[in-house]
Amino acid sequence: MAKIFTSAATVGILLLIQAASGAAQQTGGPAQMLAPPLRIGAGDLITLSVYDSPDLSGQFRVDEKGAILIPLLGPVHVEGETATEAGTTIEQSLVNAEILRAPNAHASVLIAEYATQGIVVSGEVKSPGIFPALGVRMLGDAINAAGGLLPTASSKVTITRKTDPENPVTVEYDPDASSPVVPRIQIFPGDTIIVRNAGLVYVLGGVAKAGIYLLERRHTLTVEKAMALAGGSTHGATTNHAHIVRVIDDSKKEDIAFDVNHILKNKAPDIALKDGDIFYIPVSNVKIVLEQAITTAIGVGTTIVTYRAAYQ
Repeated sequence: MAKIFTSAATVGILLLIQAASGAAQQTGGPAQMLAPPLRIGAGDLITLSVYDSPDLSGQFRVDEKGAILIPLLGPVHVEGETATEAGTTIEQSLVNAEILRAPNAHASVLIAEYATQGIVVSGEVKSPGIFPALGVRMLGDAINAAGGLLPTASSKVTITRKTDPENPVTVEYDPDASSPVVPRIQIFPGDTIIVRNAGLVYVLGGVAKAGIYLLERRHTLTVEKAMALAGGSTHGATTNHAHIVRVIDDSKKEDIAFDVNHILKNKAPDIALKDGDIFYIPVSNVKIVLEQAITTAIGVGTTIVTYRAAYQ
């Protein structure tokens, strides 16, 4: 049986849960990870290779006017162009200046360093911040540059492309799993990576290890698993009058009353717990207001043990 209630005590719990929980992000498919070629900007370092002309080749820094200074040729404007377009521009400039003949003018450009466009890594990482995009950066490289994942990290990583900010995509990233998941996705300058929170479930009342349990990566935490992780019920626990308090519509809570014993004995279907759920087992048959009991169990102002649910 379920009922809806909104009270002052409930609002307090809701605020606590919302502060600990991460916001959901949009999920997209691998095809959305493709990004258009990046364009050269002022301050970038490019590597120029001119066929059979080592004197014209080398590394050049794009100046504040968007040009590079090539020996014998002088300044060539390349800002705003892709590497391929810049190669074509330089080839044509060498031919126009009669430094090379058209059949022999073959120039290739590689963007060696993006000086002004960093990669933003935030969320559940040890050292969030902006990191330089030097050379080719893959998703794992960027997260490692930020110190790696925190224990509270989810396997969901959201990537927002600078070239397509309206369509962020979410991918699985779980290097610590028994079968590691590390997708080879290139990260470009200006991209943003957000590592989401794994989510929290409060297991309180008549259990051996009451506390906050982190939802594990790709696995589902159910009532049966939560009972096992919490060490089972304690003496005096009224497991036939258990409750799950769940946030709905961002402003109310639903009280789901059920019998734990029925689930453990396969007489009732198991219940999947969601981020922010409060799984509470009363410790006596004394009838008190549910919100008051949970507030007391949480013990506002006291330390609550946080557990990582190790069931990978």
